Amino acid sequence: MIFRSLALTLGQLGDHRFRKVLLLGIGLALGLLFALSLGVMWSLGLFLGSEVTLPWIGPVSWLDDVLSWSAFVAMLILSVFLMVPVSSAMTSVFLDTVADAVEDRHYPHLPSAEHVPWGDAIVDTLSFLGVMIVANLLALVLYIVFAPFAPFIFWGLNGFLLGREYFTLAAMRREGRAGARTLRKRHRGKIWLMGILMALPLSLPLVNLVIPILGAASFTHLYHQIRARDPSGQTGPGPAR
Repeated sequence: MIFRSLALTLGQLGDHRFRKVLLLGIGLALGLLFALSLGVMWSLGLFLGSEVTLPWIGPVSWLDDVLSWSAFVAMLILSVFLMVPVSSAMTSVFLDTVADAVEDRHYPHLPSAEHVPWGDAIVDTLSFLGVMIVANLLALVLYIVFAPFAPFIFWGLNGFLLGREYFTLAAMRREGRAGARTLRKRHRGKIWLMGILMALPLSLPLVNLVIPILGAASFTHLYHQIRARDPSGQTGPGPAR
């Protein structure tokens, strides 16, 4: 079910509607990462000042130049950490567009889905963004204490959080908030595993830029796959043959 969802998503990369959203998403993700990286670099420059006195070395006045010239490298490094909240925000923005493109191609017999109002989407995005930031800040303690296992903690935690949000947003379009929550609880294992598969590439600079869009599409497919085989006895549509 999970790998079929991923395969269907990858098979649609050539679709002009899908490609347009993908390129727009990459551009906006780069913009957000650049802005966040500049913010971090500016904060470091403000904290360090134009000159720092180091033990055994004395005054050092070239840190400003280093920070200025290292902005691109810093963005690549910071993207490993910053792409998690960026991914969250980007998915909320583009999910309806991506899901419409997926359903038009693979589930054309479905009626139009009910789009989540912008006000609700913004509230959901900010709420989930807060949860992700707090959870990852708390996880820093685990990263330090269990340093050899830090990548696995990162993937497991953010896979759970991303899977929870991606699936909820995809399912809400046809199930409503309460129905999406119920369906998510019954299939939390599959959703967590898919979330981990989305979190793994978030650790790779540049590659992580495409994850928000691919995640939105893959979880739309996963929702339909789950709905088609839901153990509650309700049946749903499968992909168009």
